[in-house]
Amino acid sequence: MSVKSEVLNELKKHENTYISGQELCQKLGVSRTAVWKHIKGLKKAGYEIESVSNRGYCLKGTPDVLGKEEMMTELETTWIGSEIHYYDTIDSTNLEAKRLAEQGAPHGTLVVADCQNQGRGRRGRAWTEQKGTGIAMSLVLRPEIPVECSSMLTLVTALAVAEGIKDAAKVDVQIKWPNDIILHGKKVCGILTELSAQMDELNYVIVGIGINVNIESFPEEVRDVATSLFIEQRMKINRCLLVCKVLKFFEDYYKEFVETGDLSKVMDEYNELLIHRNKPITIVRQNQKQEVLSLGIDQKGELMVEDASHEVYTVISGEVSIRGILGYI
Repeated sequence: MSVKSEVLNELKKHENTYISGQELCQKLGVSRTAVWKHIKGLKKAGYEIESVSNRGYCLKGTPDVLGKEEMMTELETTWIGSEIHYYDTIDSTNLEAKRLAEQGAPHGTLVVADCQNQGRGRRGRAWTEQKGTGIAMSLVLRPEIPVECSSMLTLVTALAVAEGIKDAAKVDVQIKWPNDIILHGKKVCGILTELSAQMDELNYVIVGIGINVNIESFPEEVRDVATSLFIEQRMKINRCLLVCKVLKFFEDYYKEFVETGDLSKVMDEYNELLIHRNKPITIVRQNQKQEVLSLGIDQKGELMVEDASHEVYTVISGEVSIRGILGYI
């Protein structure tokens, strides 16, 4: 943790009470000048800090920021966030995570941006993050698993996002297989997993997450299918807290996944959140459509379906899209 993060952490521990500059110096092993410099930097970043002679410093308010210092004080993980790269604006957190991975970034490296302008969703669709309103983040993972198991990480991520939103925003969401997070019938989060491999060996996996948090409106062309936590809850959500909750759950679910090499430990939990479980859906494969009954995922993360002749089989996420009989879900 950097000195600036340590200063912020101490201020948070004493939130709404004063801590003297001398006490900060002694706890952190730095000079008064260094403390003052970091206090000044935190104020510039939007933290409301009172400075009173003979009393010290008091944190009165925390802005909704995704900066590295704020992340370091809120993370509850052991290996995620071993490195944190924050950007005010970036082309795409997935692209940056790939660049860092190629340079040797370690397992658990986190890339976060306040705004990304070249984000991509599934099947290459554009995904643009509005500054200060959403979450755009990507993880560099180096799992020791077979290449064919890597697609399951998408479902692990969906489950972590759903639980993170429930914890931080106090609202229940559902999952549209394999990785769309649904709130009140509309998409509130998208996940994009990409990998680099040689033959049957993984080099790295990039997991990208985009969450619509405090967005107040959407263009008319996506208004029927997209929403945000703010629109549905009518309250602002602290984005840093949400990021950290998602990462905490991801670390927990990831551990269960790598222990078994499949989704057997989390399959039931995932299926409980599956919005179209035991409902009719339409499978779209190229230009062909087929109506089937969605039964839930198996331990490989494939969707089990039953066709009109009562034959049960599985479909793979990269090969098909699914739609509800009457629309998106």
